[in-house]
Amino acid sequence: MRALLVCPEFPLSFWSFRKSCQLLGSKTVNPPLGLLTVAALLPPSWELRLADLNTRSLTEDDWQWADLILISAMYIQRAGLLDLVREAKGRGKTVVAGGPHPTSLPGAVLEAGCDFVVRGEGENTIPLLLKALKLGKTGIIENDEKPDMATSPIPRFDLLQLDDYVAFSIQTSRGCPFDCEFCDVVNLFGRLPRYKTPKQVIAELEALHRLGVRSPVFICDDNFIGSKKQARTLLQNIIAWSRSRGGPFRFLTQASVNLGQDPEMIDLMLTANLREVFIGIESPDENVLQASHKYQNIKNPLLESLGNLKKKGMEVMGSFIIGLDGEKKGAGERICAFIEQADIPVSMLGVLQAAPYTRLWYRLEEEGRLRPDVGDDAGTFSAMNLEPDRPEAEIMQEYADAWDYLYEPSRYLARTYRYYLAMQPAHRNQAEDSQGTSPTPRDPGRRMTWRQLLVGIKAFFKILWWQGLRPTYRRQVWTQLLGMLRQNPTRFEQYFATCVQGEDLFDLRKVVREKAKAIIKGL
Repeated sequence: MRALLVCPEFPLSFWSFRKSCQLLGSKTVNPPLGLLTVAALLPPSWELRLADLNTRSLTEDDWQWADLILISAMYIQRAGLLDLVREAKGRGKTVVAGGPHPTSLPGAVLEAGCDFVVRGEGENTIPLLLKALKLGKTGIIENDEKPDMATSPIPRFDLLQLDDYVAFSIQTSRGCPFDCEFCDVVNLFGRLPRYKTPKQVIAELEALHRLGVRSPVFICDDNFIGSKKQARTLLQNIIAWSRSRGGPFRFLTQASVNLGQDPEMIDLMLTANLREVFIGIESPDENVLQASHKYQNIKNPLLESLGNLKKKGMEVMGSFIIGLDGEKKGAGERICAFIEQADIPVSMLGVLQAAPYTRLWYRLEEEGRLRPDVGDDAGTFSAMNLEPDRPEAEIMQEYADAWDYLYEPSRYLARTYRYYLAMQPAHRNQAEDSQGTSPTPRDPGRRMTWRQLLVGIKAFFKILWWQGLRPTYRRQVWTQLLGMLRQNPTRFEQYFATCVQGEDLFDLRKVVREKAKAIIKGL
C-alpha cells in the first residue's frame, strides 16, 4: 500500500510568523506531529510519503503514486481539508480524514466524499481503520476510550525535510486537569492527563538528535504541569540526557499560570533549557475568568505570577480573548493595560469562538446563541460563531484597536526591552551549575554550518534595515540594543529574537484592522 499523508495549508494567522521563517531560511514553524504519529502506527510494509502543504505543493506524481490519501486537519484548515477530499475523490482515491476538525465535525468531511473519518486518537483508532480497509467498510471509525500513552510510538521524523521547519514538536502528555468553559482540550483529550514514560520521551529526543536536528523543540502538551510530579520526573530525565549530549535542544511548551507560584519548578524547567511558555491568561477581569471556569487564574494574583516568571528568566507568550460572557465595555483597553503592566512582549489576542462540543458550545446551543457555519475556522480573522452578550460591533472594534495598540512598533519594542531587562542574568551553563559538575562538552552538531552562517548574515542585514535604519523609531532600536548589551548582556540573544518576531506582528495588525472593519460592515 502506498499512503500519502497530507497536511493542508494553514491560512495566515497569529501563528504563521512567515517573515521570521523566511529570515531563518525555513518554510513554516512546526511539522505536522499528528501525521508523523499516524505514520508510525501504519504497517511497516506500507510505503509512505508526507506532503506538508505549508512547505511544498502536491504534484501530479504524488497523486499518481498514492493508493490511499490520509489527511489530518485542525479547525483553521477546514477549507483546505474539504478541497483536498473533493480533489482526491475526483481522482478516484480512497480518502481518510482525522484530527481535531474531523473528530468534532465529521459530517462536513463525509459530505465532501471522504471514505473514512477517524474520530479520536490514533493509537486505538488506526487498528480499527486497518481492519475496516481490509473489510471494505467505509464510514466513521471511532473509539471513545482514551488510549494509554505508553502505546504511542516514536513519530516518523525521518519523513520530514528538516530544513523546512523552525522548530520540531514532541508530545509527552494529553489532557488537562482544568475545565475552562471555552477550551476543547477536555472534549478531545479528557480531564485526566495521560503521560508517556520518560524513556519514551528520551527516545523521541534521541531520534531527533540522530537525524541531525538542533532546532528548538516544542513540547506541545495541553498543560505541561498538569501533573507537577510527572513534570519533575521528566525534566530530571531531560536534564540528564541533555548533559550527556552536550545540550543540543532548547525547549518551549504550554503551561497554566500557576507555574508562576512554583519557583522550584521554574528553576527545574530553566535548568532543562525549557525557557519559554505559552500561558492562557484570557482576561484581566476576575468576574469574566470566574464565568469561564478559569479558576486557576483567580487563585493567585496574575501579575505576581507573571512577574515571578519574568524575573526568573522564563519567556512568556500570553493568550487573551475578547468577547467572553460577562465582559464589559472597554475590555480591549483593560487587556492592553494589563499586558503593558506585565511587560509581556508577544500575546495572542483573539475573538471568542465556541469550539464544537465544549461546555461553552453546549451552553450557547441551549440558549439559542450558536450561529451555524460562521467563524468555524477559529482563525485570527474569523467572525464570531455565537451571539455575544454585548454589541458585536463594539467587540470587533475593541479587538482591532487592541491589536493596533499592542503591535505599534515603538510600543512593542519598548515592552520587549522592559521584559528582558527585568530578567535575572542567565547562567552560562545552567544545567551543569545546578548539578555541581564540570561542564559537558558542547554538542558538535550545534556548530553552525555554512548555510546557517549565510542565512544568519542575510537575516541580520535585513533586520538592520527593517528596524535599525528605515523606520522613524530607529533611534529607539539602537538605544535599546546598546542598553541591553550594557545592562543584561546574557539576555541579549533572547531580546533580539523577540524584536525580530515583531516584524510579523507589525504586518498582522494591519490585516486584523482590515478584516475587523469588513466584519463590522457586514453586521
